[in-house]
Amino acid sequence: MPIIDHKHLPEVPWRPGYRKWDITLEEHGVSTSLSLNTAEPGTGAPLHTHAIDELIIIMEGILEVRINGETHTVEKDHTVVIPPGAEHGFKVVGDKPASLIVVFPHMDPYSSENTTYLEGSRPASVTASASD
Repeated sequence: MPIIDHKHLPEVPWRPGYRKWDITLEEHGVSTSLSLNTAEPGTGAPLHTHAIDELIIIMEGILEVRINGETHTVEKDHTVVIPPGAEHGFKVVGDKPASLIVVFPHMDPYSSENTTYLEGSRPASVTASASD
């Protein structure tokens, strides 16, 4: 049973102003992707869909979340539950960074098999390992 020290996680290159650390890895023998994320005001994720569920737990900050054509302001201590196929994206609003925990039931959630970008593009670290 792995015990993971969050202070020693390697950072995954993501987007400008958006930092990501994967907690779970395939070598841990699990099939669920769990990551810690921090995002500066004005940053976030462009509109996209997944073939799998996504859970975004907001630990700090405020997000403006677009999901299936609706926009919601979501504050800390809330979870955004995104079912497969839902068009969604978000940005951090206000003047404080957001701290997020993101969960997927798959170890490669951003692959072209699992994620389709409707706006913007894949983060550079994903583009190198997945084809569009």
